Amino acid sequence: MIRTHALTKVFRTRDREVTALDHVDLDVAEGEIFGVLGRSGAGKSTLIRCVNLLERPTSGTVEVGGRELTALPSRELRAERLRIGMIFQHFNLLSSRDVAGNVAVPLEIAGVGRAERGRKVAELLDLVGLSAHAKAYPAQLSGGQKQRVGIARALANDPRVLLCDEATSALDPETTRSILGLLRDLRTSLGLTILLITHEMDVVKSICDSAALMEDGCVVESGTVADLLTRPDSRLARDMFPLGVPVDGKGATVVDITFRGEETAHPFVSTLARTYNVDVNILGAAVETVGGRQVGRMRIALDGPFEQNVVPIGYLREQGLQVDVLGDHPDAAFDAPAAPPVIGAQLTARATDLTDASDASDVAAAAPGLAKEA
Repeated sequence: MIRTHALTKVFRTRDREVTALDHVDLDVAEGEIFGVLGRSGAGKSTLIRCVNLLERPTSGTVEVGGRELTALPSRELRAERLRIGMIFQHFNLLSSRDVAGNVAVPLEIAGVGRAERGRKVAELLDLVGLSAHAKAYPAQLSGGQKQRVGIARALANDPRVLLCDEATSALDPETTRSILGLLRDLRTSLGLTILLITHEMDVVKSICDSAALMEDGCVVESGTVADLLTRPDSRLARDMFPLGVPVDGKGATVVDITFRGEETAHPFVSTLARTYNVDVNILGAAVETVGGRQVGRMRIALDGPFEQNVVPIGYLREQGLQVDVLGDHPDAAFDAPAAPPVIGAQLTARATDLTDASDASDVAAAAPGLAKEA
């Protein structure tokens, strides 16, 4: 639905040039919520303003809904912009207009008649839960209510795409959760594609299907959240699950385990330790809800060198877990053998005796407070 290719934006002053975007490639599928993360100055806001051509890129292309916006003449570009809604960090409401009047602005610009405007505004305010505040003015609203007005205004022309520029960064955590829930519901009910700019990892965890990380005007990593979680070198995954423990492989094999969904209910670590008679030290752990599903990451140290732990690592992988051996071990080219059938039978028998245990409890014991949702 949204695609940029080699998108570049250079700001020029009298004595210098600043490259805000440097050959950015982005691909947002229809119907998904795509989050772009990065620190201040990374180029996130410039990117989103180039998507609807509020900023004209220096070079590269922008395609929305199959149409290359960067190639359109002015009249056609204005028509396409009507199908792209945008909400802002600081709401940008007109203080002299009431709530209904603010929502009506894009309809007035589009030349919609008064009666139709009134019907549409009432429908939009009902959609965002503000019907009772139609005659209120921005100064009388909370931050969350102001953002709901901004969302209703962005939806006035029935857009296919909604752009959100730090839409929750000025809100408190509870209000943020409410606004993110509204965006998730609107995506489903209206079939929207949402491109969301944020510096908050919790926003990505909460609602994003895919994400990209920007630094110095470049996209350094992107993909679906599910895929990123399985990449051992993913910086986004590390930021989602900051284990915060330095790797020390002296006398041990250090392993990162990623598990999700129903896997969080299985006692992998306790079963591993009992069956293979191996000491397991939990170095760090985190369990989060990502996209409505529980996902966790755990860093453990198995006593002994890598060669001594080949079969235990094979057992973990046999359970469908993502297992990454840290350090200098040649694990990337190594296929750990599956557990022998006899051991597999022992695991099944022991698992029936561990129905009250889970890796979530292992996590809670090792890192209190990190597994509250498990």
